[in-house]
Parts: sequence; structure tokens; C-alpha cells
Amino acid sequence: FGEVPEIIPIYLVHRPSNDIPYATLEEELIGNFVKYSVKDGKEINQLRRDSVAGQKCCAFQHWVYHHTEGNLLVTDMQGVGMKLTDVGIATCRKGYKGFKGNCSTSFIDQFKALHQCNMFCEILGLDSLQPKPRKPLSAPKSKPQPPAAPKKKTFGSTLKSKKSLPTSLLMNKPRCRKKGKNSQNLNYLFDPSVGPRPSRWK
Repeated sequence: FGEVPEIIPIYLVHRPSNDIPYATLEEELIGNFVKYSVKDGKEINQLRRDSVAGQKCCAFQHWVYHHTEGNLLVTDMQGVGMKLTDVGIATCRKGYKGFKGNCSTSFIDQFKALHQCNMFCEILGLDSLQPKPRKPLSAPKSKPQPPAAPKKKTFGSTLKSKKSLPTSLLMNKPRCRKKGKNSQNLNYLFDPSVGPRPSRWK
């Protein structure tokens, strides 16, 4: 991981003879002063993303956010090189372990939405804060249908149903009934054993 960012200490000085009896002192930073992160969590220059110090500051923010379960965030990280000064702290609304930060709670949500992990986040074993892209839903595969059976060809007309004749017509021989004197016996038309047909019909 190499050199880590360092927040320089601030000293409180008591001056009883001065009109302002209390003052703070800190080490003088000489060099290019860079704001690696600001209170609203947005990018302000390329040094935050491209420089080693900027990437380590982002990884440090991620580490603190992870180990406090998203309840505390170090923000407003700025300074020269790896030496930082005047940082801010944001906590959830209820605070974190009795401590309340001096920044708005919305900065935590902004950091979660804007943070992009780098190689130092991976070295620290931190998971990405961005949701994983969902895989597009693929259409269900259709099952192959068995080939249809070939239709049988029919030639000519077919009878849908066969109606059987009454058994009385098959068993009984038709007979002609005599209705008058002039009626002739016509049974010979149906049964040759009746006898010869009348002579006048010959």
C-alpha cells in the first residue's frame, strides 16, 4: 500500500493577555494545496483521481465508510501530498457511537453514489459500492415439437355410419294381402315356390 495519508494535528493555544485568548496552530504546509474531496462529494480536479494521494484518500474514505457500516464518513480531505488538514466528518442522523459530525448527513449518500473504487480499494479488500449491472433476461428456449404424422389419403367417398336394416325385414318374407276378389296372388314375385304365375300374364 505504501505511504498512507496523514491528518496533521491541530494545537489549541491559550493566550490570556490577548483579546482572543484561544487560538489553534498547525504545521505549515508548503507545496501545491489540493482538495482531494470536498463536502459535497463531487470531483473538482483530476488530481483526486489520477494522483496516488488522491486515490488513497478515496480508498481511506471507503475504508471508514465500510468499517462503520455506512454511519460515518471522513470528507473535505485536502492538503499537500499525503499531509491533510481541516477534514470534515459526516455521520448519520442519530450519530455514530455518541458522536455527531459537522457535515450534512446527505454527504454519505452522495459519496455512496459517486465513489469509484480504485486499486487501493481492492488492496484493502473493499467491495464496490455501485450496484452490479443486471443481466438481460433471455427469452425461454422453446422445446422442439415432434414432427406431425402424415395424413392418410382417402380415395372416393366413405360412409360415416352404417345403418342396419330392421331384422323384421330380413327375416320375414313379404306377402301380398288380398283386398278384393279381383286381386291376384303376387307371392310368386318374391318366392318361386308359391307356384306358377297366372296364365293370363304369360
